[in-house]
Amino acid sequence: MTSRTTSSCLIFLLALLLPLAAVAVPRRHRFPSLQLAPVNSSEPPTTFFEVDRPIQPPRGSVGPCSALLLSDSFGYTYGRPPATAAYVPPECLAAGGSLALAVLEWSADCRGRQFDRIFGVWLSGAELLRSCTAEPRPNGILWSVSRDVTRYAALLSEPGEVAVYLGNIVDSTYTGVYHANLTLHLYFHPTTPSPPPPPPHADLILPISRSLPLNDGQWFAIQDSTDAQSKKLAIPSNTYRAVLEVFVSFHSSDEFWYTNPPNEYIEANNLSSVPGNGAFREVIVKVDDNVVGAVWPFTVIYTGGVNPLLWRPITGIGSFNLPTYDIDITPFLGKLMDGKEHNFGFAVTNALDMWYIDANLHLWLDHKSKKTVGSLISYDAASSANVDSEFSGLDGRFVTSASRHVSATGWVESSHGKVMTTFYQRFSYRNSNVYSKNGSEQVVNQTIDAKSGVSTTNGAVLLSEEVHQVFPLYLFSGTSDEVGDEYSLVSAVELGINEKRVSGAEQGFSYSSLRNAQSARGSMRVKGNLVTSGSGENHQVYKYVGTDGCYSRDVSSKNYTVVFDRSDDSCLKGSQVKGSRFPSS
Repeated sequence: MTSRTTSSCLIFLLALLLPLAAVAVPRRHRFPSLQLAPVNSSEPPTTFFEVDRPIQPPRGSVGPCSALLLSDSFGYTYGRPPATAAYVPPECLAAGGSLALAVLEWSADCRGRQFDRIFGVWLSGAELLRSCTAEPRPNGILWSVSRDVTRYAALLSEPGEVAVYLGNIVDSTYTGVYHANLTLHLYFHPTTPSPPPPPPHADLILPISRSLPLNDGQWFAIQDSTDAQSKKLAIPSNTYRAVLEVFVSFHSSDEFWYTNPPNEYIEANNLSSVPGNGAFREVIVKVDDNVVGAVWPFTVIYTGGVNPLLWRPITGIGSFNLPTYDIDITPFLGKLMDGKEHNFGFAVTNALDMWYIDANLHLWLDHKSKKTVGSLISYDAASSANVDSEFSGLDGRFVTSASRHVSATGWVESSHGKVMTTFYQRFSYRNSNVYSKNGSEQVVNQTIDAKSGVSTTNGAVLLSEEVHQVFPLYLFSGTSDEVGDEYSLVSAVELGINEKRVSGAEQGFSYSSLRNAQSARGSMRVKGNLVTSGSGENHQVYKYVGTDGCYSRDVSSKNYTVVFDRSDDSCLKGSQVKGSRFPSS
C-alpha cells in the first residue's frame, strides 16, 4: 500500500499509537471491525440507513424509467482499476421527454467481516456520488443510497462511461465482499398539458478530476499542506454562468482532523505517531492565481469511526451520501473566456495525508451567440486564524478560531443582456480541544458557521440565493481500567446540520429550513487494538420545512436494533417531532 492511495477506510487508525506505558497517551478514534454481539445465523440481514428526506417525484410526473448502469462485486479491489461499464442514455431519455427528476441509486449487500471503505461513482469523469460502505455482520447487511442527480441532465443525455472505485481488501480475517448494483431512475413531466419549461440546469459539465486508466479513484489525493492538485480546462467562449461543485472527503491521519493537537504539543510529549497540525482545515479552491472560494467541510464520521456500534444500523450524518459544496465563479468568467486553458486547483490548509477532492464545473451556454464578454469588477479573499495553547505534559487546552471572507462581483454580456453577478462566502470557526487526566480524556467542542450567497441582476433581480449552515460538534473520548494491553474506552458524539436556504428566481420563491441532529454514545473493551466487547446507541432528530413540503423523523437505535422510529411528512402545526439539542441557525 502506498500512502498516496490509502484511504481512511483502509487504514488501521487504532487507539494504540505508542506502546502502552505507565502513562496514558491520546488515542485515535478508529478500530478494526469485529462482531461485538452474538449473531443468530437464522436472523435476516440487517438493513443500515442514513436518515434523510426521501426523494419524491414531482406531482403528476411519469415514471420511473429505470436502467441498471453497473452490477459488480468488490472483493480484493484495492489498488486495482475501477469497475467500469459503457453508459448509453436510456431510451426514455433519448426520446426527448421533459426530465422532471433523475435519481441515482446504489444498493449493496455484504456478509462476513470487513472495514468500512470509501468509494466514488463517476460518469465520464464527473463524480456523481461519494459514499462510505457499511460494516457487515456474519448474517449479512443491506443498504442503499439515493442521490438526486437531475442537475447532471446534460451529462446523462450523452454516451459515456460509468466508473466505480471501491478499494476493498479480502483476506483470512476480513472476508466481506461488497455486492452492488447502480441504477438510474428517471421521471418525466407529462406531455399534456404542455410540460413546464426546463429547469435552469447546466448545458455542459466538465470534470475536474483524474482521467482513466487508474488503479484508484478519479479523485485527486492531497497528501499534506504543501500539496496542490489541479487540472487545466478551456471554457467555451459563449459561457454566461459557471458553478463549481466540489466533492471532499478526509482520511487516514486527517480522518479526525478536528481532534488533532498542534505540533508543539506532539513534540513536547514525544508523540511522534500522533497526527498533528492542529484542529483547523480549509479546502482552498483556486482558478489560476485567484482564491475563488473555500470549503469548510462538515465533519462526516464514517461507519467505523469512534465506536462502530454507534452507527449500526443508523449511520452518521453524511456517511452514505457525502455533501458537496457549490462555488459560483461567474464573476471570473471575463478572465476565462479567452480560448486558453486555465488552471483549476485545490489545496488544504494544515493538511495531513489524506484528502480526496475533485469537482464538476457546471456551465450555462448562450446558444444565441458565439461569444460572450465580461469583466471582474471587485474581488476580496481575506482570512485569519489563531490558536491559543496551554498545556502541561499530556494535559492541555487548545482553542482555535478562524474566519474567511470571499467575495467577487463581475458582469457578463450575452443575449440575456448585461448581467451583474455577486458571489460571497463568510466563514467562522471555533474549536476547543481539551486533554485531561494525563491525556486519557479528550473533549472537542467545535462550531463551523458558513454563509454564502449569489445574486444576478440586469436591472431586475434574475436570481438571488442565500444559504446559512451551522455545523455543531461535540466529541468525548476517555480511557480507563488499563491493564497491560487492555483498556476500556467510553465515547460520546453529538453532531448536526442546521441549515436555512432562501432563493428567488424567475421560476418563483423557495425557502427551506433543516435541523438534523445526532446524539450517540457507547463503550468498548479493547485488547491489543482489538475490540473484545462493547455497546452503542444513537438518537437522531431530523426536521425539514420548506416551500416544497415538510418531513420529520425521530429514530433511535441500540446495538443493531431500532428502538423506535417515528416519521411524518405533514406540514400541519405541531406535527413535527421534538427533541433537537442544537440551537437554530
